[in-house]
Amino acid sequence: MILLILGFFSTLAVIALIAVAVTQNKPLPKNIKYGIVLDAGSSHTNLYVYEWPAEKENDTGVVKQVEVCKVEGPGISGYSHATEKAGPSLAQCLQQAKEVIPSMQHKETPVYLGATAGMRLLRLQNESAAEKVLSSVEKTLRLAPFSFQGARIITGQEEGAYGWITINYLLGNFKQVSGWKKLLHSLTSISETSGALDLGGASTQITFVSKELSSESPENQLYFRLYGKDYQVYTHSFLCYGKDQALQQKLARDLQAMDSGSLLDPCFHQGYQRTINISDFFKNPCTSDMKKQLPFSQLDIKGEGNYQKCRENIQKLFNKTNCPYSSCSFNGIYLPPLQGNFGAFSAFYFVMNFLNLTSEPSPTALNKVTSTIASFCDRPWQEVKTAYHHIKEKYLSEYCFSGAYILSLLENGYEFTENNWQMIHFLGKIGSSDAGWTLGYMLNLTNMIPAEEPARPPLSHGSYVGLMVLCSLVLVSVLLFAWLLFHKPKCLQKGIV
Repeated sequence: MILLILGFFSTLAVIALIAVAVTQNKPLPKNIKYGIVLDAGSSHTNLYVYEWPAEKENDTGVVKQVEVCKVEGPGISGYSHATEKAGPSLAQCLQQAKEVIPSMQHKETPVYLGATAGMRLLRLQNESAAEKVLSSVEKTLRLAPFSFQGARIITGQEEGAYGWITINYLLGNFKQVSGWKKLLHSLTSISETSGALDLGGASTQITFVSKELSSESPENQLYFRLYGKDYQVYTHSFLCYGKDQALQQKLARDLQAMDSGSLLDPCFHQGYQRTINISDFFKNPCTSDMKKQLPFSQLDIKGEGNYQKCRENIQKLFNKTNCPYSSCSFNGIYLPPLQGNFGAFSAFYFVMNFLNLTSEPSPTALNKVTSTIASFCDRPWQEVKTAYHHIKEKYLSEYCFSGAYILSLLENGYEFTENNWQMIHFLGKIGSSDAGWTLGYMLNLTNMIPAEEPARPPLSHGSYVGLMVLCSLVLVSVLLFAWLLFHKPKCLQKGIV
């Protein structure tokens, strides 16, 4: 009889536990939030839509990119002669964002626009035009149904810092641990961050944490407190050293020694030809200090396709003669010893990906990268054009220069060598999100990365319930066993006799 009663109550307990588990794990309606960031670069503008679960707002790695839209036409700095067209150029991508984000959430979705080196250069060249471009952009964004949070030109330091925040957030390097897990985590692993290498059309940034960071150059240091941990970060942005402006600088140097309007250029494929107007060439702040009166109005470029000569030409862009600090990158800029892994993104990734140097699971050796770029530069233009007929001619023609420039920047500029080249990982996406500064920018402006670690109970709700049920079952089992041991039922006593 007792066994029947115990069996009945056990069955009831199992049914109750199943009912609680089903109710507890029933999916709740999603409470998703959205954010929009426009990256107004020197060559084009991208619009990114991000989403995250509201209840996990301060967790790392929960924000994900759900949409990216490339705005047709040039970057907003390209509208300096028709400033009123800058804002309307964004309309198509804003419409795309409206379709992705549920209409009931449009009003609460923040939209930010950050303009980078293209607009920094335009502001140096023509401040009035830069202000008019931003005004046009702001007008368009205010007319959109979203919550406009600002359109501004960000500094090179900010661009570097937000890129560093983005990749470390997405890689999960900002560890959040609390309660009893904190001690266990500190005993088992030390969270390391990755450095960030960013290359655009008009500027390039290097940002990383260095244990050997000295106080020699305080303007290159930033301090962050994220999730209760302090980070001392080195960052520097080199304006005019993006791949497009670096090519302009190289051509401006070549012009200094020319008497005729014809240039045999080793950084373009043999058989390639291009003509550029001299009149606008020296208006650019990156080349204005090399202005020279020339007896010709146009420059005819003819490709030579010689990688070694191209590298020698490019290396002249990096002034390594004077270093007022204990160590420098180039142009007398302080650089502490390189440390840890680096994520190289934007044009670093696009160029290396085109050259098929990003597909291997581990980083490609430096000598193989060099030989691949050299082989590509050696190919005749007609052969390259036929093989890559789907790529716009302007972009295709510059991959030889861009590949050689990236190697010069990393080797000659930042002094990566054969020994530490494996530290560089060329990143296009991390998970579903593009590597770049935009996510870090939004995380910072929405305060989604708190300075202090959010207070949390030692256990999650699920773990707490599971542990309570397990402890209850163990306790009941012990009491039942004890009762059976000291109060032997008659049926058991007869069985023993």
